[in-house]
Amino acid sequence: MRKQNSIRNIIVSILLNGITILIGFISQKIFVNTLGQMYLGINGLFSNIISMLSIADLGLGTAIIYNLYKPIAENNRKKISILINFYKKSYRIIALVILALGIIIMPFLTTIISANDVAMVQSNIYLIFILFLIDTVSSYLLTYKRSMLYADQKNYIINLVHIGYVLIMNILQIIILLFTHNYYLYLAIKIICRIAENIIINCIVNKKYEFLKEKVNDKLDEETKLDINRRLKASIFHNVGGFLVLGTDNIIISKFLGVATVGLYSNYYLIINTTNMLLAQFFTSITASLGNLLVEKDFEKAYKFSQKCMFANFWIYTFATICIFEIINPFISVWLGSNYLFNSSTVLVLVINFYLQGMRRNMQLFADAAGICYENRYVPIAEAIVNIIASIVLVKLIGLPGVFIGTILSSLVLHGYSYPKYIYNKLLKKKKSKYILENLKYLIIMLLLLVVTTLIVQVFNIENTVLQILVNLLICVLIPNIILFAIYRKSENFIYFYNIIKQIFKRIIKKEKIKCRN
Repeated sequence: MRKQNSIRNIIVSILLNGITILIGFISQKIFVNTLGQMYLGINGLFSNIISMLSIADLGLGTAIIYNLYKPIAENNRKKISILINFYKKSYRIIALVILALGIIIMPFLTTIISANDVAMVQSNIYLIFILFLIDTVSSYLLTYKRSMLYADQKNYIINLVHIGYVLIMNILQIIILLFTHNYYLYLAIKIICRIAENIIINCIVNKKYEFLKEKVNDKLDEETKLDINRRLKASIFHNVGGFLVLGTDNIIISKFLGVATVGLYSNYYLIINTTNMLLAQFFTSITASLGNLLVEKDFEKAYKFSQKCMFANFWIYTFATICIFEIINPFISVWLGSNYLFNSSTVLVLVINFYLQGMRRNMQLFADAAGICYENRYVPIAEAIVNIIASIVLVKLIGLPGVFIGTILSSLVLHGYSYPKYIYNKLLKKKKSKYILENLKYLIIMLLLLVVTTLIVQVFNIENTVLQILVNLLICVLIPNIILFAIYRKSENFIYFYNIIKQIFKRIIKKEKIKCRN
């Protein structure tokens, strides 16, 4: 059952995210054509600032989901209801805190955005920011019940509703942009659709878990409360550190290079982040399954599972990294125009950062499932300090690539210290050096494959950009995967996934034969 839920979550997530990707690119194209690069920069910058305010939830959602695993496995409905009720009350307080922080930060917006950029936007940046703030606050008031679906391995239900939200929102936003060019209405549509999405998910949860509608007066037991408080104290560092590492890029770019550069980066970020979200479904869809595995205390089985996840992580992100590097500039040239391109060195830094962030997923999966956040609570702060100092120094020295090199350098804190010490050594009972050497080996192989693929791509220089994209894609599909197959075809990890894929195809063929007979 565990494996079936994981596979179903993965398949639904990938299919639905494919549709989301398509509509997202269409929407961004129309946004750029109707409102321009400056508004795109403002959109990206304010999204970054709002994500900073969202750290006020302190990781409460993760702590609640972790504590839901056991009562769901034991069908302890009373405990589940108490946790969900606690979650609801807490998120109402968090919504008020975010609203207050947003109001406090508003007078300082002009220190991040230059007066010249504000004049070029020709809109009230404070009203724009308020709409962003309302969108986030309203989501916190209604989002608490979806944690039940996450903990019960029903991610695919959330994904189905989310795709409806994305489609309807983008269609309405496209209509608004084409007929009114009004950015305020564009943001208002997002707020309305977000509220509707949360209401629908709440209705589904109420119907699926009817006992949650019953009034609960009991409070959390002291043991659970202490565990949540302990995790929240640790999450303060993780959330603040996580934002300062991954959420400050647009703020630094805006401050030192201008909002227009944020607009250019937004296009690359859309492609890279969309790819990241699509690939992440493979890992987030099995978090609950791993959580159940760790509850069973089978750490040797968990270690073997980690090796398989790391191998899959490496193969998937190596292939994706090479594809992005070879295709992203020709694609943006066709999609938006040659005026929206970065040079190859900037793109190279972006894709290396993408690979390293992707390779974090395997160990972060274990950290989330095992609830490891208190032990390594100071690590994100160290990572954040390295990131901010390196990014600011390097952006002054070498420009835009310096921002992303700062993020790459900060990743070494996690890859070189936190994951090997707190997960590989303490949780999985293996030597720290083994983790470092495995990741270093994978990184070297990825870089060598990137060089080989790039040299082959350069041989095929075609004037037609669309045809060039197709040729580059074909080379990216063939070269890295053929070499990886040659290297790993006899390995235990490859054979494991090969057998799973073979079984899936056998089932599909069997079902088709049964249909034909009927």
